[in-house]
Amino acid sequence: MDATFTAAALTSAERRRLLARRPWRTDERRVVLRGVAGRAVTALEPAAIGGLLLWVAVVLAMRVSFDQGRLIHAELPVAVIFAPVALAFFVYAGWLVSEPLRALRQTFEPIFIVDGYLRTRGRDDFSERGSCGYVAALTGDLRVAGEWPASGPSEYPHSLRAALLEFTEYGGLHVIDGRPTGILPSDFPAFGVGANRPPN
Repeated sequence: MDATFTAAALTSAERRRLLARRPWRTDERRVVLRGVAGRAVTALEPAAIGGLLLWVAVVLAMRVSFDQGRLIHAELPVAVIFAPVALAFFVYAGWLVSEPLRALRQTFEPIFIVDGYLRTRGRDDFSERGSCGYVAALTGDLRVAGEWPASGPSEYPHSLRAALLEFTEYGGLHVIDGRPTGILPSDFPAFGVGANRPPN
């Protein structure tokens, strides 16, 4: 088992009490808002399909006929099939926007600034498939201010170097020694249109 013994990691409350921090800038929050808008547009399709299927289920459930003076709900079994399918589309639409909304909520949390150390280490027994290890922000006294799993083609070596870091609890390292890490792009197109375009 891979074990590294260091001083206890900072809790969320200790981060807020001990570390320098700043609020998100308007341009940073705008990037996240555009990402949320893009994902919301994507979620419109399954939500619309779910709404249509729910409408069909209600219409079928309300259809009645008379047979020898009795009300017959002949279409009810079909309506019972449409209703859970509609619900599945609504759940999928909600799932599509859940992470972007969580990211947007995190823009009202602070961005922490640490003049300390950047640590990388390889995979351990708890790493997920595709992980290349972990990256961490350490304080000047080598306490872990935050650590995040990373993915990549090759395993990270165990390394430690001095660095000025900016990070968020949810998003990880945003800036290392004044250089953006790419976690938060400098700009994002409206509704995400063209975001997957290959670089020039």
